Amino acid sequence: MGTGPVLLDDVPLSKFHLRVTAYTTGGMFCDGYILGMIGIALAVWAPQRGLSAATEGLIGASALVGIFLGSLVFGPITDRIGRQTMYLADLALFVVGSVLQFFVEQPWQLVLLRLVMGIAIGADYAIGAALLSEFLPRRHRGPLLASLNAVWTVGFVVAFLVGYLMRGLGPDSWRWMLASSALPAVIVLGLRLGTPESPRWLAAQGRADEAADVLRRFFGPDVVLGAEPPTPTRARLAVLFTPRWRYRTAFAALFWFCQVLPFFALFTFAPTVLASLGLRDEFTGGLVLNVFQLVGGVVGVVVMNRLARRGFALWSFVVLAVSLLPLALFGHPSAAVVVGSFALFAFVVSAAGNLETVYPSELFPTELRATGVGFAAAMSRIGAAIGTFLLPLSLVHLGNQATMAIGVAVLLAGAVVAWAWAPETRELTLTEASAGAAAATRVGS
Repeated sequence: MGTGPVLLDDVPLSKFHLRVTAYTTGGMFCDGYILGMIGIALAVWAPQRGLSAATEGLIGASALVGIFLGSLVFGPITDRIGRQTMYLADLALFVVGSVLQFFVEQPWQLVLLRLVMGIAIGADYAIGAALLSEFLPRRHRGPLLASLNAVWTVGFVVAFLVGYLMRGLGPDSWRWMLASSALPAVIVLGLRLGTPESPRWLAAQGRADEAADVLRRFFGPDVVLGAEPPTPTRARLAVLFTPRWRYRTAFAALFWFCQVLPFFALFTFAPTVLASLGLRDEFTGGLVLNVFQLVGGVVGVVVMNRLARRGFALWSFVVLAVSLLPLALFGHPSAAVVVGSFALFAFVVSAAGNLETVYPSELFPTELRATGVGFAAAMSRIGAAIGTFLLPLSLVHLGNQATMAIGVAVLLAGAVVAWAWAPETRELTLTEASAGAAAATRVGS
């Protein structure tokens, strides 16, 4: 017999939770792999074709522009039609786009393909975090949502490692590098088949019987959702800018923007950046930095529930700015300074980057969650695209010190944003976290 209703926020961690986490993080692995492979593939292809810095930047940034479009467009769509359908469609697009990269002949073809694949990645950012957060109990929500970004980091690092090993396969090695993302995408697509729709989304749409059926089948007969805040008739981007949500929207977008702009700029072109700073074996140096990035991602998952969200966001920006400061101050840093600064940056940005998949999901209610997460992801990709496109040009025209100084300034701006608008959501249920918008308006109200 049951012992009374149990909130979905308070159910014990189950095999179902772990399966959905694995399927969702699998998509993030593919995201990271697709984005991580382009840097080393371009390092092989660009000299063959004599690509200009602008062309390299455009190819590197094209997927990020696609992520902006995919997150912005498919966040509201996901809130309107549900999570389940989009959860499968984006992976199918990964597979097709990955295979077609093998047959590219002209730079514009790769730009177009990477743009389309970026749209699918952007959709996955909005869908995956929203769906997973709506299944997880609050005690485990932080670490398991953080694992999305950690596994994204694994995908990014594995891509660099695979590219590093494949770079000796001949002049067409870059084709095999880019097409290799089809393999993990096929596997994850197969695993996601059969994932149920979010019961929170079903309930928000007035489909209470279907929500109850999902709860009964996957969690037990005594599990309930609890009270949800009032639901607008349609998810619209404009709602994010109403007085109730605008400060949370600004925080989610800007903290993510300030994290990823220097990250993507420096790590998409890690071999190029390290070579410009005087490191002889830039490929091996890039591999070492990716190891620090991987370790940081794991540590970020472990400490996610032990650190206040607000403090983690604020102080990580400060440490990241300090890590790049020597490279901005000294014109000819030693190899030890270069590697040390980048290693610290890689470790901290990866650990703190886990907040990108935790914080936004906790800031918005069910009916706006994918819209809010999608908008924040879209704004972050503007930063990533700006950094990725401009970094090769900045190194050529402004030099190493000015380029690193810009990175320091962006990171300090992120610290100010976190200090001004970051709410604390660690101990709250998903409904409480998203309902407490007043906490995010304490400076601006």
